[in-house]
Amino acid sequence: METFRTELSELWAIVVDVWQTSFFGFPVGDGLAAVGIFLFALLVRGVFSKLLLRRLLAQAEKTETELDDALLKALAGPVKMIPVIIGAYFALYFLGLTGEEAPVDGTRVIETLVIITIFWALFNAVEPVARLSAPLRRALNPVMIDWMAKALRILFLIIGGAAVLEAWGIPVAPIIGGLGLLGVAVGLGAQDLFRNLIAGILILTEKRFVPGEWVKVDGVVEGTVEQINFRSTLVRRFDKGPVFVPNSKLADNAVTNFSRMTHRRIRWMIGVEYSATTDQLKYIRDGVLDYVLNHPEFAKPPEVSTFMRVDSFNASSIDFFLYCFTRTTNWGEWLRIKEELAFEIKRIVKEAGTDFAYPSTTVYLADGAEKFIPPDVREHSTDPALEARQDRAIARGESGEGE
Repeated sequence: METFRTELSELWAIVVDVWQTSFFGFPVGDGLAAVGIFLFALLVRGVFSKLLLRRLLAQAEKTETELDDALLKALAGPVKMIPVIIGAYFALYFLGLTGEEAPVDGTRVIETLVIITIFWALFNAVEPVARLSAPLRRALNPVMIDWMAKALRILFLIIGGAAVLEAWGIPVAPIIGGLGLLGVAVGLGAQDLFRNLIAGILILTEKRFVPGEWVKVDGVVEGTVEQINFRSTLVRRFDKGPVFVPNSKLADNAVTNFSRMTHRRIRWMIGVEYSATTDQLKYIRDGVLDYVLNHPEFAKPPEVSTFMRVDSFNASSIDFFLYCFTRTTNWGEWLRIKEELAFEIKRIVKEAGTDFAYPSTTVYLADGAEKFIPPDVREHSTDPALEARQDRAIARGESGEGE
């Protein structure tokens, strides 16, 4: 009996020891209590996000500006971290991990969570503030705002990482110094990258083009700008092929921005027959010019230059030079107007009683000129066999027979 009691005492001692140390060196009861506190914080996080954030968003929707709506949506994730941080703090405090003698420094854990939450909020807030801030939109173009937002987000990531390292007692200055030496080495091998970055900044400051505009870079590409990135610009050609052009080529080469045309030009050479009389030429000239000057979709002098003149005597035609501008710069509309103009010119030329010229060659034979008749080869031939073949060929030709 005594032995049985002894064994029970030893078993109980084991159970007590397990209970006191099995939860990562802490009593199981304290560990379960800490887990319960943290789970309760997660539950509060869900209720907190549904009630508080929903109410704040409802209030923000009543305002005229969109900035507060976008800002609240961007900060929803970091705000939801507040109950989690509070729950983690009380859980660690219950386990006794917030003191100086604790095996794990819970205070640094909480500091890390707070730093992550703060810089997460700053990181998310950059985009809506940059996009929806009226002063920024008035002062900068959309691409510069996008670049600024990207730079600020990268900056907040770097500062946040440095703050976490400092919270754990890791000095940041030696790391920055090492990165500086590494940066010099990398910079020597990445001169092209920095050259393109500076070229991109120059493109933005000069406002050469923005996404959505049609540009032509001499000897490089022609198409629609889609993105202006730090190193390159994405230009989509009219065959829908994407072209990534280094910014340095866009900065060094001549760039034509067709999207900023004030008008779109029509420049034609129109050839009519040489048989057209002077009156017919004048009728065509005045009819086409009258159509252009009175059509509402064509720009008028002195805003633009407009000409319809007999320009030259070509090899097969008398050429008119038509030079005018449409008010629209849209390619599809311009094609429609140009087509209507072509129909009208065709009608005017027919009304004038003449026609369009086409390449031709005319051979004039003077009166009294002698016709050249080839000599009979048989008169100069001494070969009997050749004469016999020629006689047979003539006979077949006269009789209509074939070989």
